[in-house]
This record gives sequence, structure tokens and C-alpha cells, in this order.
Amino acid sequence: MGSHLVKLLNQEGTTITVTTRSNRKSFDNVSYVTGNAKDQDFIVNLLKQKWDVIVDFMVYNTVEFSKRVALLLNSTSQYIFISSSRVYDDSLEPIKETNSRLLDVSDDKEFLSTDEYSLTKARQENLLIESGKNNWTIIRPYITYSSNRLQLGILEKENWLFRALKGRTIVFSEEINNCCTTMTSGLDVAKGIVSIIGKTDALGEIFHITSNKSVKWRCILDIYLNVLESNLGFRPKVLLENTDEFFKYHNAKYQIKYDRLFNRQFDNTKINKYIDVSNFTEIEIGIKNSLVEFLNNPTFKNLDWRAEALKDRKTREYTSLKDIKGFRQKIKYVLFRFFIK
Repeated sequence: MGSHLVKLLNQEGTTITVTTRSNRKSFDNVSYVTGNAKDQDFIVNLLKQKWDVIVDFMVYNTVEFSKRVALLLNSTSQYIFISSSRVYDDSLEPIKETNSRLLDVSDDKEFLSTDEYSLTKARQENLLIESGKNNWTIIRPYITYSSNRLQLGILEKENWLFRALKGRTIVFSEEINNCCTTMTSGLDVAKGIVSIIGKTDALGEIFHITSNKSVKWRCILDIYLNVLESNLGFRPKVLLENTDEFFKYHNAKYQIKYDRLFNRQFDNTKINKYIDVSNFTEIEIGIKNSLVEFLNNPTFKNLDWRAEALKDRKTREYTSLKDIKGFRQKIKYVLFRFFIK
């Protein structure tokens, strides 16, 4: 979302400053400031000047955010906080911004004792709401995709697409596969954010920005498989596991239980005041094009070789050690593939 937002604002002629931890060359109306945005001294110095709008894509824990929320609000006319639609409880009807949040209605004491992502975002929303100021706007995107982010349930592309490209079986959850989801192009979400920048009537308000269409994860999986079959000449195999087995590979208990096993659909009436969501990219077209673009230049981040070893053990497949970077990672794979149960 962030890279798309910068491009869109630059095209409009907006002057933009972006914090970055790596050295990047400024261009057009975009200036890069090198530093760690988690560093309080760096942020304090940066926020000494007044900003028209701050769009915050940082991921904080609740303590970190509590220490800087006042500073952020005092440094801008509009602070746009990127939250998440994972904050919502389950719903049989399309979700509105007023729907119950998990933080407010869950009776799972173990879950509530954690700083799990959906709870963290809700607690940080509360800090804004209770700040005594109203120069904030909360955005709740849901699952976004692009050519470098192609999710399948809780799985990032490193957890499923790498296996498919290497001819090994994709291991997924049968229960999640049968649940409904909404996936939205990162570019479309960025367009939604642009639409509320500088809008005084968006202050003190909460918006989710998602596609109107909801589909089952098995439909998303079919889109992926059709593209891969067309490009690879074979259709990747899929093993659907029950939830308990799936946990063995990816222990994201609360993300699965309190999000991916919910049927997600959204009512976008509120954001439609600023942007017509019906013009957002169709899921089938957008995901297909994003995967095709990725396949033209496939790059992966670090893989979880423990999980890959356990999947290979289950499917009776093998990963070439040439595909595993680093001696320690090779050892980890061998241990979990052949010895550790």
C-alpha cells in the first residue's frame, strides 16, 4: 500500500517525505529521510516541524504506540492510522465500521491476555479515540495483494508458492479453504487513502477500504493454480489438512481462529462517499495479473525451513539442499525432515 500511495501522491504533485531505513534517492516530489522510525529520538526530531498529513504504516506494540501517540497528533493536521479489519468480530452480515470488535466482545481470557495483532490494533485505536483530539482518521484495510504479496489463508507466498514452483505439494487448511474472504489490490486501498487525505469531514472517523466482493478461499486457490498450470505446464498438487494438523506447520492460532475461519464480507457505504469501491479491480483479474507479474521475476524472502521440512515429511517429498541458504538452515531442514517429530 505504501509504495502505491507514494506514486499516487507524487502524480498529483503532492510534496511527500518518506522515512526509510535504507539509503534511497529522492525524486520528483518525493524526499527520503534515512532513519529508524522505531527510534524515538529520530521521530521526535522529524516531528519538530508541522506536517499537513501523516500516514503511519508502522507496526507498533501497544506500549510503543502509547509513548508517541500524543507527539504524532500534535505534529499534524491529519494523522492517518493504518489499523486492520482483523479487529472485527465474526458477523453474519456485511461488516460496517460500527460492528463489534474482538477486543470488546471476546470472552477468551487467554486471547485477551496477548498483544495479538487484532487486539493490538484495537487498543491503539482506543488510544486515538480517547486522546481528546479528533485530528485522526483510522483506516482498516483487510487482506491486500500485489505482485510481491500473494497470500493464501494465513500463508505468505514463501509458505505455498515456493513449494508450487519447485514441484512440491501446497499444504493448506481444509477449513480455511471453505471460508469466505475479501482480497483487495494494494493500489486500490492506496487510492482509498488518497481520497480522504485532507478531508476535514474524515477527521475523527473510521473507514474500512476493501473490495465489495467476497469469495471462498478455494476460489482464490483455483485462480492461483490456473495461472501456475498455464505458466508451468502442470497443475501443482494440493494437500488439505484439518486445523490441528495445519497448526503443526503454522502456529498462528488466533489469526486462524479469530479471522481466517470467519466469513468476511464488508459494507463499503461509508468510504463510498469519497471513492467508488465498485471500480476497484475484480479479484479474479487482479490476483491473476499480480501472480503473472511475480512469475516474470520471482523473488522470495526467508523461508521457514522447519515448516517446510514437516510438510515434506507429510507429503513424502524432498527439498534440494541447494535451495536452502545457509548451513544452519540446511541442518534445521534435515533435522525436522528426518529426525525431530
